[in-house]
Amino acid sequence: MIHVTIYKNRDQEYMGFDCKGHAGFAAAGADIVCAGVSALVLNAVNSVDAFTEDGFQLETEEESGEISLRFHEKPSLISNLFLRSLFLGLQGIKESYGDKYISFHYKEV
Repeated sequence: MIHVTIYKNRDQEYMGFDCKGHAGFAAAGADIVCAGVSALVLNAVNSVDAFTEDGFQLETEEESGEISLRFHEKPSLISNLFLRSLFLGLQGIKESYGDKYISFHYKEV
């Protein structure tokens, strides 16, 4: 299962996320749920990096499928929009393929 932890501040702005695990929908290389999640996550990270000046820390662990992003300060509206779009896409995957492949947890920071 893919576990997504979403970090928000008191103003409900996204401050980062953790995404780890593998969906287990199909064999490695054929798992469309993992592929979809990976594409959305990497696109969001690349978009924040390319289109904003927001500082963030990124950690990845390829073997476990873990990626973590944390903003150093309150993110710009654009970064917040990129993360809102990411989580909208992830929620769409969850709704299409079911609860046994993706779980969401929210934490206030």
